[in-house]
Amino acid sequence: MTQPFIQLIDIHKRFGDNFVLSGVDLSIYQGKITTVIGKSGTGKSVLLKHIIGLMHQDSGQLLVNGAPLDQMDKKAKHGFQREVSYMFQDNALFDFLSVYENIALPLSEKKAFPEGKIREKVRIKMKLLGISGIEDQYPSQLSGGMRKRVALARALITDPKAVLFDEPTTGLDPVRRNNVHSMIARYQKEFGFTAVIVSHDIPEIFEITQHIAMLDRGKIIFEGSTQEMLDSHSDIVNGFIQGQDI
Repeated sequence: MTQPFIQLIDIHKRFGDNFVLSGVDLSIYQGKITTVIGKSGTGKSVLLKHIIGLMHQDSGQLLVNGAPLDQMDKKAKHGFQREVSYMFQDNALFDFLSVYENIALPLSEKKAFPEGKIREKVRIKMKLLGISGIEDQYPSQLSGGMRKRVALARALITDPKAVLFDEPTTGLDPVRRNNVHSMIARYQKEFGFTAVIVSHDIPEIFEITQHIAMLDRGKIIFEGSTQEMLDSHSDIVNGFIQGQDI
């Protein structure tokens, strides 16, 4: 099998006496949509935050293209972190910034490009995501679906290799959930980024994911294709899929 782009090996994380991750092993493949499912409070968001560098494991290794991240020099480590974007559960748009300013923020705060170049990059991303013409509006003026697209435009403005989605459909009705899933699948294919999604949306998420894992009691208890999950003989996996409390 192809070498994973990102690989978590025996990752442990505790907060006081609470062991959240207890030896997590997970492979994330370049150019695919990987979804992590599991009950609430099982550490799925904590797992994502380890990948982006917002949290650090107590033990275990995170490999990037086979190389341990913690053994990379500062330049290489920062280079990887710049290749990964994070789309927060609530979009995390700033109400006091315009749509343009929200999308441009990852570039403008790092002063990565001249203002004219930033404006052009934002214009292109907005056009590709079908949100041209709302640059001067504010998040409070937009529908939920439009805010999701603005958040995605901001996540994509740095041309990342990977985008992490932390429960992107929380609080949405079934129609809007499907719209968000379709949006992720469409733009993942169009832009070619690797996607990692934390989700509760069973079975809807099966329609777009190519690789799926289930986190339970701090461990990955299943990892494989959607069909392999559906064919699983695990009572815990089957119970979760069927909405049973096991």
